Amino acid sequence: MAAPVADTGTLGERTTPMNHAKQDDPEQDDGLGPLPPPPSAESGFSTSRTVRTGDVDPRRRLRLDSIARYLQDVAGDDLEFTGHARTDPYWIVRRTVIDVIEPITWPATVHLHRWCSGLSTRWANMRVRLTADPQAGPDDAGTRPDGLVETEAFWINVNAEGVPARISNEGFATLSASTQDHRLRWAAMTEPLPTEAPGRDLPVDRPHVLRSTDFDLLQHLNNAAYLDAVEDELLDHQDLLRGRHRIVIEYSRPVVPGAVMTIRRIRSGDRLRMWMLVEDRVAAAVTVTGRPDARQ
Repeated sequence: MAAPVADTGTLGERTTPMNHAKQDDPEQDDGLGPLPPPPSAESGFSTSRTVRTGDVDPRRRLRLDSIARYLQDVAGDDLEFTGHARTDPYWIVRRTVIDVIEPITWPATVHLHRWCSGLSTRWANMRVRLTADPQAGPDDAGTRPDGLVETEAFWINVNAEGVPARISNEGFATLSASTQDHRLRWAAMTEPLPTEAPGRDLPVDRPHVLRSTDFDLLQHLNNAAYLDAVEDELLDHQDLLRGRHRIVIEYSRPVVPGAVMTIRRIRSGDRLRMWMLVEDRVAAAVTVTGRPDARQ
């Protein structure tokens, strides 16, 4: 399944996603639990794409915003392939989890395998596994790691007005074929905005400039554009990227052209927390957690 709608609204019911913990669990773990594996290699939808130079940073690492664009593209391809562009054309993303187990680097061909790992009548968790076939670069001294990125996104089915709507019978049948979890519920995995103002214990909020090209046809900030701000912040936290790391981003409300965004952030140990603020309200919350081990 996929989504022409590229932004998000708020979700009233708050219960749980990937690890299916109970609602009264004290905390959702965003740095330890592995994402669920595919039920079989044949399940879901698969496609490939070429990593381009515009997708990577100066160290050839596939950037987070590029991964987010890949996830949007494979979602659209999946929607067309299954024929559900007619039955379930509109979806929004409430959360994306990106586990970089081993960075994907340029040049390479990336293979994306997408399947549903849990759903309810109005939303679904969609897993995408990214593996790569690295190719010889112009100045490679030796072989490069294959790369492995695991992702999961919480997608909400909506109508043309953006209101959550029931998934069609046809869509539900397709999605439920790869999972036994048909009672998916929501719970936040990021932390609320700190109540204390920036000062001695918090760095001063910084501005993040939004470009006209960051907005989609619905005049909403594209999901991938939020990850640009995360990439900017990670320039000062490169140690978090040296091993396995997990990024969790939860979208709270749409950001429209003309908005002024500021970034509040806190670094604590191996965890970076960010809040993207528009008019002093959280538009998106992010957690980046570094792990010393390279693989699950």
